[in-house]
Amino acid sequence: MKIITSLRVKTEKQEALKKRFREATFHFYSSMEEAKTRLADADILVTYGEDVTEDLIQSTRQLKWIMVMSAGIDRMPFQAIQEKNIMVTNVRGIHKIPMAEYTLGMILQVSKQAKQLHKQEMDAVWNRSIRMSELYGKTVMIIGIGAIGGQIAKLCKAFGMRVIGINRSGSPASEVDVVCKMEVMAELLPDVDFVVSVLPSTKETRHSLTKEHFVQMKDSAVFINIGRGDVVREDIIIEVMQNNLISHAVLDVFETEPLAQTSPLWKMENVTVTPHISSITANYLPRAFEIFEENLKRFLKKETNYINLIDVNRGY
Repeated sequence: MKIITSLRVKTEKQEALKKRFREATFHFYSSMEEAKTRLADADILVTYGEDVTEDLIQSTRQLKWIMVMSAGIDRMPFQAIQEKNIMVTNVRGIHKIPMAEYTLGMILQVSKQAKQLHKQEMDAVWNRSIRMSELYGKTVMIIGIGAIGGQIAKLCKAFGMRVIGINRSGSPASEVDVVCKMEVMAELLPDVDFVVSVLPSTKETRHSLTKEHFVQMKDSAVFINIGRGDVVREDIIIEVMQNNLISHAVLDVFETEPLAQTSPLWKMENVTVTPHISSITANYLPRAFEIFEENLKRFLKKETNYINLIDVNRGY
């Protein structure tokens, strides 16, 4: 059983993996450029996913499983993967704690006017007339109420907020007051104070939020996008914010990254731009390897109940 990695793995983790899984042979590389020379006869590939191309998949002879150490898999060559009958798993869910904390931090930043207070501090201005708002009693809509959305909901409930979850099926979710399908989302938007998108990038979600959705929101509403940038067209969000259809947008993801320096979003006072960092944490790889090791244990035992098994037909 030959396992290839295309990401940097600390020496102590390498030794721990070799010791725990003696029936497997590990080849640790820090890039796909190095790893591809051994990929042809690999059984398992451990990767961040963005370095996997159709040509690389075609070059494999016995690859059975790709472990993607990321939640985002929208760039994977799924047609080639499907043709080779290769299993794909990812680490969906490990981002839930840092991303939920980021979201609550941004909700508080906007509600408590943190940016304006910081400016006043820098200018040595004593002004107590800044209008702040409470989270208690406010309504938050979380679009894509999976593991991350559930953790966001849990933190919001601690602040006494009402939580509406949106998913494809309308099936119940923990910590959520109401769960609805995407089809009825627009009807609920007029009563929502915060809209948080955690949607991945798929054929179904691409540009699924339109200008009409923002028109339906309160003019005091806040939009936060921590999922994928192509959920809403960039020109749409620029138009929405230029016309003050809502009060604020917090954007951590964009259609094209990095966000161009010429984008007007950088200069808008009613927009907060962050460089796709909501999921960053020192605990990222340790949590990712926990999933990999549990799945590897099941793989070696020829079990089928893998954590985060991806439907390669749908791409998620």
